[in-house]
Amino acid sequence: MFLRQVYDDALAQAAYLIGCQQSGEAIVIDPERDIDRYHALAAKHDLTIIAAAETHIHADFVSGTQEFAADPSVQVYLPGEGGPDWTHAWTGGRSNITLLKDGDSIHIGNIEIKAVHTPGHTPEHLSYLITDHGSGATEPVAIATGDFVFVGDVGRPDLLESAAGIVGNMEPSARRLQKSLAERLDLPEYTQILPGHGAGSACGKALGALPSSTLGYERRFNGALSLAQTNAEEFVSVILSGQPEPPMYFARMKTVNRDGITVTGGAPKPREMTVSEFTNEAQAPKVRVMDARSDRQAFIQAHFPGSIFGGLGDGTIVNAAGSTIADDEHVLLILDSTDDADEATRLLYRIGYDHVDGYITFEDLRSSGVELATLEHLQCETFDPSSVKTGEAILDVRNTSEHNERCYPGSRCQPYTRLTAALDTLDRSTRYYVHCQSGRRATVAVSYLKALGYNAVLMDGSCEASYPEAS
Repeated sequence: MFLRQVYDDALAQAAYLIGCQQSGEAIVIDPERDIDRYHALAAKHDLTIIAAAETHIHADFVSGTQEFAADPSVQVYLPGEGGPDWTHAWTGGRSNITLLKDGDSIHIGNIEIKAVHTPGHTPEHLSYLITDHGSGATEPVAIATGDFVFVGDVGRPDLLESAAGIVGNMEPSARRLQKSLAERLDLPEYTQILPGHGAGSACGKALGALPSSTLGYERRFNGALSLAQTNAEEFVSVILSGQPEPPMYFARMKTVNRDGITVTGGAPKPREMTVSEFTNEAQAPKVRVMDARSDRQAFIQAHFPGSIFGGLGDGTIVNAAGSTIADDEHVLLILDSTDDADEATRLLYRIGYDHVDGYITFEDLRSSGVELATLEHLQCETFDPSSVKTGEAILDVRNTSEHNERCYPGSRCQPYTRLTAALDTLDRSTRYYVHCQSGRRATVAVSYLKALGYNAVLMDGSCEASYPEAS
C-alpha cells in the first residue's frame, strides 16, 4: 500500500493519496481544488487516480472533488449522512458520484476504505478506516479522521453557527461530537490517526504540529478526546469555549462546497503586468490589490496605496484575502518575485478566488517612480494607553479569547478575520490604534481599514508586556 500525506502549510490542510501498488490504482481523500498536484504525485509513483472522497462539507477551502467529478473516469465518494441540508446539491445525478452511508466501503485494488459516520463537527461527517488486504491484513492500519480527531485536539462543533450563521447549533453539535468520540473509536491502539488539519488551522484551538499520531497516543494525551470519553458535560463546556473566530470566507466555502462552484480545470494563469497596466486596473471598481511580499516591515515602510497586506511566506495571504476580499472582486498581486505568482494564485484559488487577473513585482513599481505610501505606525513598547484622547480608540484585532485573558483597559476587541462584518460599527472620524500579539494581524487590519478610508495606526510589535497585570 502507498500512503502519502499532501500538506498545505498555508491552510494547515492535509489530503491523503492512497494507492494499491499491485493494481496501480489510487484514491485521494479530502483534495484541494488544484488537483493537478495529486495527479502528478500519483504518476510519479506509477499510480492512476481512479477515485476521490470527502470526509465532510469543508468550511476552509474549496474541495477538489468537484474538479475530479468532471472526469467521468474518476469515481467520487461523498457523505450521504446528515440529512437533506447536508447533502451535496452540485452532483446533478452524475453516474460517477456515490453517496456513502455508515459502513459502506470503497475498494481501490486490494485496499478497503470503510466509511464511519462521525458527526459533530458537521452532521454528515465521515471518517475512513483503511485496511490493506493485499498485505494479508484483516484490521485497519489507519483512520482518516478529517475534522473529527486531530493530533492533540478534536474538531470544533461551533462552525455551523459561528461561521455559517445557523443559530442554536453549537451545543447540539457539541453533544453529537462527544457521542461520536465516545462511541466510534472502538479500534486498536496502534491505529494510525490521519488528521485533516494541523497546527494553525482555525478548525480547532489546540492542534498539534505532528503530521499524524496513533489512537493509543491520543487516548493518553489528547485532552479533548479524553474528556469526551469521561465527562460529557464538561466536554461540551470546554469544547465551546475559546475557539478562534473563523475567517469571513468560511461561510462562503460551506456554500460552494455544498451547492457548487465553477469547475475551471485548474488555477487561473494571471498575466505579468506593466506598471501602467497595473496602476490603471488597480483603480477600477471591484478590484483589490493584495501585497503578498513576505517582509511585513518592508510593507510598512513602502507599499502601493490602497493595497492590503497578506504575506505569502507565512501563509498570511489566505486569511487576509478571505477576510477582506469579496468573492465577486478581482485581485491584483504585488510580489517579491515573478516566481511567486503560481503559488500565490493557487492559494487564492483554493479558497474560491477565480479572478486573479495579474501581478507585478514591488521592485518594478518602486523603480518606476510610482507614488508609494507608508503605513503609519508606532511601537507597542512606547505606547501609553493613558494618552488616548477623545476621538481616539484602541482596537484589539486578536481573538476574543486572547483579549479576555489580558488587554488594554477600554480597548475594543474585533478579530481581524471578522473585521468586514463590523465596519458599520466603526466611526470614520475616530483614530484607531490597532494591535495584536506580534503586529502581523494588525498590519492586515490597518492596511484594510486604510484602503477603505478609516483613520488607523498600526501598533507594531508585542503589546503583551504593556498590558496591565491580570487580576
